[in-house]
Amino acid sequence: MGAIYIMWLREVKRYFRSKAQVIVSLGQPTLYLLALGFGFGPIFAKAGAGSYIQFMAPGVIGMTVLFSSIFSGMAMLWDRQFGFLKETLVAPVPRINIIFGRTLGGATVAMMQGLLMLVVCLIAGFRPVHPHAPGTAATQNWLAIPVALIFVAMIALVFAALGASVGSSIKDMQGFQVLMNFMVMPIFFLSGALFPLKNLGAVMTWITHADPLSYGIDGLRGVLIGNWQFNFGWQFNFLLDLGVLAALAAVFLGTSAWLFSRIEV
Repeated sequence: MGAIYIMWLREVKRYFRSKAQVIVSLGQPTLYLLALGFGFGPIFAKAGAGSYIQFMAPGVIGMTVLFSSIFSGMAMLWDRQFGFLKETLVAPVPRINIIFGRTLGGATVAMMQGLLMLVVCLIAGFRPVHPHAPGTAATQNWLAIPVALIFVAMIALVFAALGASVGSSIKDMQGFQVLMNFMVMPIFFLSGALFPLKNLGAVMTWITHADPLSYGIDGLRGVLIGNWQFNFGWQFNFLLDLGVLAALAAVFLGTSAWLFSRIEV
């Protein structure tokens, strides 16, 4: 447990020491929120769907967590290049503890980024609301935020483990960036972060259901603005979203541990 804690602490300290990274990493999600949220807001409202900021904010929070967590795997390539990875590999501790600590550290950093993006969304006008029937007035529900943090944590853990898996199997920095960009953008755009997943064609429905982030975004949106009784705001449901994310986290953590154990000193 000491090795896990040390590796986790290293990732967290590195995050707090890079204040520029904290600010810059919020730039793209904030741009999406402001440009699309306010730009498409009138069209969304005319379609009878309410506030687009309300709909989009959970997706932008999920986007922030996705980008931060999955690119945490890049730190492993930096450590490999500068020799720190070799030092950890020869340490007299199980390698599984090392990769678990790194992954938990990356997930923790992604959660912090998600919380900061939540603050930006609140400033932009987003408000969590009580469960309500479609067409009825909504009231603010700040107690939904702690429940939403469960899904923030699950999204962070799933994609931090995926990033660690890729970082353990790729040695080239450029190759990692190309692969991550190839994976991240489809994962984000097909997750329902920017548009509802209902009433899609059969092929698009299958693709979006195969997207891991779809379940995280659905959980966030359902908890923050959805309705438990009338299923308003949910594409799936609370237990299915949580179950799929938990299963994926276990699979990706196991994969990253196995790949990391095969790295040669």
